[in-house]
Amino acid sequence: MREDLLHFIWKYKKLQLESLVGSKSENIQILEVGSHNLLAGPDFFNAKIIIDGQLWAGTVEMHIKSSDWYAHNHEIDPHYQNVILHVVWEHDCDVFRSDSTIIPTLVLKDYISLDILREYQKLFSRKNSSFINCGSEIGHISDFVLQHWLEVLFFERLERKTDLVSQLLIDSNNDWERVFFVLLSKNFGLKINSGPFFEIASRLPYPVVRKIQANTLQLESLLFGFAGFLDNDIIGDNYYDSLQREYAFLMAKFDFLDPPYQKPEFFKLRPSNFPTIRLSQLANLYALHQNLFSRVVNAKSVGEIYSVFNVSASKYWDNHYNFGKISKSNGKKLNRKFVDLLIVNTVLPIKLSYAKHMGREVPEEILPIISNIGAESNNVISKFKMLNLQFPSAKESQAALQLYNEYCIKNKCLQCAVGHQLLNRKP
Repeated sequence: MREDLLHFIWKYKKLQLESLVGSKSENIQILEVGSHNLLAGPDFFNAKIIIDGQLWAGTVEMHIKSSDWYAHNHEIDPHYQNVILHVVWEHDCDVFRSDSTIIPTLVLKDYISLDILREYQKLFSRKNSSFINCGSEIGHISDFVLQHWLEVLFFERLERKTDLVSQLLIDSNNDWERVFFVLLSKNFGLKINSGPFFEIASRLPYPVVRKIQANTLQLESLLFGFAGFLDNDIIGDNYYDSLQREYAFLMAKFDFLDPPYQKPEFFKLRPSNFPTIRLSQLANLYALHQNLFSRVVNAKSVGEIYSVFNVSASKYWDNHYNFGKISKSNGKKLNRKFVDLLIVNTVLPIKLSYAKHMGREVPEEILPIISNIGAESNNVISKFKMLNLQFPSAKESQAALQLYNEYCIKNKCLQCAVGHQLLNRKP
């Protein structure tokens, strides 16, 4: 038994509401269950309950056992002094307020349907043998319920991605262009180099980036220099020599100190994702678009965004993956799959954050953009597909990742629309 089942039963009134009697034989009538509180404090606010003919308004707290009240130290917490009803599964002791008045207790197990208990036990009995608890049922859930829930989950995940934007805005005194530069740089590094790329972009003074961004070589020199890639001597490599000269010039001109850095990784990366290639592509992107932030936040379609990111690394990298080592000639253009990741992790979060900042609703182009991007391919998505779920676009795959990470593996089935439908079905 878990407290989330008690919350579910109370919130959706899945109990026999007639003739409720408290642990001290009080007559209890529920007028309003209140608002579910998912933060610290009592579980439900603004409940209205008649107890022995008297109307009470206040908070409701829930526990598996009454004695959990004392185990959680609620008796000394002022936030719990307005609790009007203690709802428990098992009553093993009386609970008192600080003024020594007893808090009425309702024992839920006396008033709920056995059907709900059976479905609940069935749902959680599979957690050790299945990918997700509802693995055998989720593929049969109403398409209307599932699609609506996936859209909610997509925006949940997108909102979470805006948390970093909010923090960066605070750090930069609301410099949106700098925030976008740092976030975009982080995501150019993908999973392995997101940390070092984030550090590089965070340490680079953005006013300097603005001044030099039209000069690709200078911007490359700063990115490579702050990454620690210009510390060697490579004989006969004119491009490398030029980068070193530009870096030394800019360090002196802008009075930079030698930056401490976490050098980006090459290990376990495909050559096309080497940090050398990605940093050059990033520099060329900024050299190509002097107003990159504006272009992105004003883009109305995925096609417009693709055109913005139609960029390649510098010519040197056509036959190099690392400095001083010639490879087979191959242009290093940003491919569609990589741009899709940038859209999901950078473009859409910044568009949503900026719209909110400007006092606008969610941009209407967000759903068409995400719906025209292909679904991700990873282990979690593959397992969902085996359960007969379809992922026509990144909207559904992003939603599925949110579902798995924030609900399935945390056993939050009763906060999930799928779990609700399963518990509400008739035997």
